Amino acid sequence: MKLDLEPSFENEGKTYRTYDEAAEDPVQLRVRNHYYNQHRLQTVDFVKSMHKKWLKFSHAKMPILECLDILSSFLDESDPDVDEANLFHAYQTAERIRKAHPDKPWMHLAGLVHDLGKVMSVWGEEQWAVTGDTVSTGTPIWRTIGTTPKNGIYEKNCGIDNLLMTWSHDEYMYQVLKNHGSTLPEEALYAIRFHSFYPYHSHGGYKQFESLENEKMKPAIMMLNDCDLYSKNDETPNIENLKPYYQSLVDQYIPGDVAW
Repeated sequence: MKLDLEPSFENEGKTYRTYDEAAEDPVQLRVRNHYYNQHRLQTVDFVKSMHKKWLKFSHAKMPILECLDILSSFLDESDPDVDEANLFHAYQTAERIRKAHPDKPWMHLAGLVHDLGKVMSVWGEEQWAVTGDTVSTGTPIWRTIGTTPKNGIYEKNCGIDNLLMTWSHDEYMYQVLKNHGSTLPEEALYAIRFHSFYPYHSHGGYKQFESLENEKMKPAIMMLNDCDLYSKNDETPNIENLKPYYQSLVDQYIPGDVAW
């Protein structure tokens, strides 16, 4: 199967998101196998079954930072750029946003938790159903830069938020936060929900489904994603030193025990 993955991005002398379909090194084989399974198995029916399974919010109950610590040994097999635990990347992203946007503490917290839905894999879910870039189900898979898929089961301008996306950590974390009653602004929730939808927000795919509200919200995705992507070259953060600041944000926007 020929995989239709995203091109490279470059920053600070390092190339990111480099996928080589012909390479036989272990990382590229791991990534290729991930997307092979995702594209083959993430059907509309499968996604609906994941909604029923995970949106009962009955898998655990714990506060945000405690749940985040579970990712201290979790490695994302879909990402060719990182070989360290997702916990470190969470704080790297948050700190990069904090530096770039000091006046938006709500986005600092969004950066911290944007990948927290990957805890599903720690709890037994296959990574092809949790990690990696997302696409819309119910349409042909978006394959080529500049090529938009046919409408499939959707109406034109129905809204990106009305597409049934491949099940992932994005949708799960968004739904967890909504269920909890998080007071994060809608921009932060929207960025968390669609930060892995690269064909849409970075390459212009799926534009026929975009609403005026989607256009208005897209800058929030890019605010998160720019810091998400390019924080991968940052130094390993001192998490214990950073926890008091992020706990203060959690207390403000996502307090108490969260149902997962």
